[in-house]
Amino acid sequence: MMVPMQTILITGTSSGYGLETALHFLDKGWNVIATMRRPDASLFPASPRLRLVPLDVTSDESIAATVASAGPIDVLVNNAGIGVVGAFEATPMAHIRKVFATNTFGVMAMCQGVIPQMRERRSGMIVNVTSSVTLAAMPLAAAYTASKQAIEGFTGSLAHELGYFNVRARLVEPGYAPTTRFAQNTDIRIEDLIPPAYVGFAAPIFEAFAHPAMTTKETDVAEAIWAAVHDTSNRLQFPGGADAVALYEARQG
Repeated sequence: MMVPMQTILITGTSSGYGLETALHFLDKGWNVIATMRRPDASLFPASPRLRLVPLDVTSDESIAATVASAGPIDVLVNNAGIGVVGAFEATPMAHIRKVFATNTFGVMAMCQGVIPQMRERRSGMIVNVTSSVTLAAMPLAAAYTASKQAIEGFTGSLAHELGYFNVRARLVEPGYAPTTRFAQNTDIRIEDLIPPAYVGFAAPIFEAFAHPAMTTKETDVAEAIWAAVHDTSNRLQFPGGADAVALYEARQG
């Protein structure tokens, strides 16, 4: 059964999963509001169903302006995020707060921005994109994992309270995609976060990153988001990519 939803707003569409998801829904005939800090029309085909909107999810004013200009939003996909890889003890608290500002509080603020209209219509969907690190802990990613785990618990609770108003909440958990700019979406160098004492520990981990046994493609995540949006059950979690699916199934037993 196809869910009768037509307009989707996606955060963080300048690259990776967000960009691929925007293209996927556009190709399927949806109206797409693609948001990013600095809109770049060259990333997308020309379409009357596409709107590019500047958005900073760490700014309450930016969120309010985006939601006000968007009109009715049937689906919100919270995809914007930043990564940090390194030893936790060497990661400055200022940067940890920045990671949470985008990955956790930015998601929550976007939800608060759109929930009122969805609640009033008694219809809508929120999809929060987290990570496969919530399915299995990854070393050298403690702060990032914490920011995503917070959204896992948040979404589970949100699904219960919004379900009363026929508004649904879902989680999409992407695996590791070497082609995404996970480590580049930050203003701190990985080299600065690996103290000498951690070099021996970190070397094989970075080697595994460079040559993973299984990986995720951006299209895998776009398809997982599509599946989450169109699923009519009470399912909460949707892994994206072969590696994430393997972790999810192992966790289910």
